[in-house]
Amino acid sequence: MANPLSINLAFLPTKPTGLATYAINLLPHLQHLNPTLFIDNAREGFTCYPAPAGLTNEQGRKGHFLRLAWTQFQLPNLYRQARSRLLFSPIPEAPLFSSCRSVVTVHDLIPLRFFRKLSPLRLYQRYYVPQVLEQAEHIICNSKATAQDVVDFFNISAQKITPILLAHNAENFRFLDLPTRNYFLYLGRNDPYKNLQRLIAAFATLPHRSDYELWLAGPMDDRYVAELTTQIDELNLTAQVKFLSYVSYAELPVILNQAIALVMPSLWEGFGLPVLEAMACGTPVITSNLSSLPEVTGDAAILVDPYDTGAIADAMHQFTTDPNLHLQLRTASLARASQFSWAKTGQATVEILQQYL
Repeated sequence: MANPLSINLAFLPTKPTGLATYAINLLPHLQHLNPTLFIDNAREGFTCYPAPAGLTNEQGRKGHFLRLAWTQFQLPNLYRQARSRLLFSPIPEAPLFSSCRSVVTVHDLIPLRFFRKLSPLRLYQRYYVPQVLEQAEHIICNSKATAQDVVDFFNISAQKITPILLAHNAENFRFLDLPTRNYFLYLGRNDPYKNLQRLIAAFATLPHRSDYELWLAGPMDDRYVAELTTQIDELNLTAQVKFLSYVSYAELPVILNQAIALVMPSLWEGFGLPVLEAMACGTPVITSNLSSLPEVTGDAAILVDPYDTGAIADAMHQFTTDPNLHLQLRTASLARASQFSWAKTGQATVEILQQYL
């Protein structure tokens, strides 16, 4: 039997982060289209064609290279075997110069905004991604900001692009009515564009800073941790700034619920999923006034200039002096987060896919 739609999930790691969270939560809402999945582990309720293991970011550069080679040379064969008419890829990858018709999702073009010479991701987005997007039937972006970047960087018509905002898992990320503890929380990677040096510097200026902690949760990258650790030592913050490394999906809601605030002064985001997940927990958010982040927060967060360390510090300081601010932003955050759902994201995605099936 032919399965008109196929979905490439060969990139899914064992420890889900943002891209995987998107794909996993979207999948149930696409099930009624009876898609074929290209995946290394079978999923109940779906027709699955095996993709090799070891094609994810958990294998580093080797995993990326092997996945791109498999996508180019093996995926077209699976596409034909499944008798597919359309390939949906939740990341901007698809076979080039093949008969595979595709719809792909772009999450951000950050490597093109923040230059790192000879970075594999920069080369990937500079040379491979534009060809994928040029050949795609349609492009989904996770925000209006990302859609505009696709237009600006690649000169692709806006008519070929549909922004569809992401969502949160309301069963996992929810208000738990737990006591607030004494820590500010950052959640994400520690790449330079995440702006952790300014965040740490801002924390260091808080009055009575010894009464508070700053928790940095997310995958630790040896390329950047040493510099951050040196800064922490020089500011005498070793006892107060804690690296939590990777936090499991099940643990995140408790850590978010008990934080004074999520502080995410990133210099750019394609969407900013941790911001929405924090708001769904009723956790106040301090974040940047740039890129997609105002799209996500609306009026339910404190927005700051991420290049202004003083502005970040002032926002954090407000929570140490105004006892009503936490409650006000909790109420606003929960109301804002309720406007997002994977059902909405899934339905909007289905409408795009059905146009090309």
